[in-house]
Amino acid sequence: MAIIYRTSALAQRHAEIGGELEDWNGMGTVWFYDHSDERADADYMAVRTKAGLMDVSGLKKVHLVGPHAAAVIDRVTTRNVDKIMPGRAVYACMLNDEGKFIDDCVIYRLSVHHWMVVHGAGTGHESLAMAAYGKNVAMMFDDNLHDMSLQGPLAVDFLAKHVPGIRDLAYFGIVQTKLFGKPVMISRTGYTGERGYEIFCEARHAMALWDAILADGKEMGIRPVQFSTLDLLRTESYLLFFPGDNSETFPFADEPCGDTLWELGLDFTVSPGKTGFRGAENHYALKGKERFKIYGVKLDGMTKADIGATLLKEGKPVGVVTFGMRSPLNKHSVGIARMPVDCAVPGTRMTVRNKDGVEIPCTAEEMPFYDKDKLIRSAKG
Repeated sequence: MAIIYRTSALAQRHAEIGGELEDWNGMGTVWFYDHSDERADADYMAVRTKAGLMDVSGLKKVHLVGPHAAAVIDRVTTRNVDKIMPGRAVYACMLNDEGKFIDDCVIYRLSVHHWMVVHGAGTGHESLAMAAYGKNVAMMFDDNLHDMSLQGPLAVDFLAKHVPGIRDLAYFGIVQTKLFGKPVMISRTGYTGERGYEIFCEARHAMALWDAILADGKEMGIRPVQFSTLDLLRTESYLLFFPGDNSETFPFADEPCGDTLWELGLDFTVSPGKTGFRGAENHYALKGKERFKIYGVKLDGMTKADIGATLLKEGKPVGVVTFGMRSPLNKHSVGIARMPVDCAVPGTRMTVRNKDGVEIPCTAEEMPFYDKDKLIRSAKG
């Protein structure tokens, strides 16, 4: 049993609407308000067609302040931080000494010497602490800072009523402002493939902001969305989840856990020509040595692939589906899978075998399945 040692200030609100608080990243997180397919579909449709509000405060927020803060982040992450100006953020990965993935994060540059790294359930915090040792930098884990994610096509219309200039905020931009009279930081980021925003606030203001957003946005169709909805949205939008898509969950038969960025399709997070980050030499040396590829599968029909469903080619097991979803909006059943490199080619025919033995023909397909050119999440105006 996991020990929940972090508490969301919104826990009471989640409980009032039927939320079940389960551990994620040490925090009680509302994976489900309702286990029904009807609830899952309604939450998914809200984000894809209107907007949904989620409590994602279980993400870990780490501040680094001081003249060596940039050097610490540059050492730990795959991005060239000199390119990040104040008021901007960027998605990055973190590796171990072997050049294998250990976490991903969003790096926020809040001012010249003040940075914030927001990461999930990997060991990013530990890697940052190791790099910060002996440096002129203060490092603080901030659990008071809460994070609400407002995602969907109407999110910008809602915020535009309250935050002047929000339409001009670029993708991965940051603004320090107020919302319903409370101080907030809003970033144009998210984990859904939609145009969305994350609203950071003090814990003492979280409940008031949550209530105000839902009350004022009710006529627009804005609703609270359970955390598990993210799995449906991210799968369709090719956004990986650690450790759910990784060898930590689906281990290799004869070697330790650990995936390369080349295998995960995350090599784009390495800034061109960057060296000196943790695991850099081994990362580059592992190019072309992929043991598998993360790739998409599109199932025939609308039956959903199970988590851990076996992927077959010519009747022989070759891989595994890490997560599957069916979309009532886009009328497809798709999944993220770990498969051999020679199968990760568009049009390769395979079969998904679910845990009940049902076999469903499928086709290998490049991801994302939704908004392939990523124009929705980065739209202007």
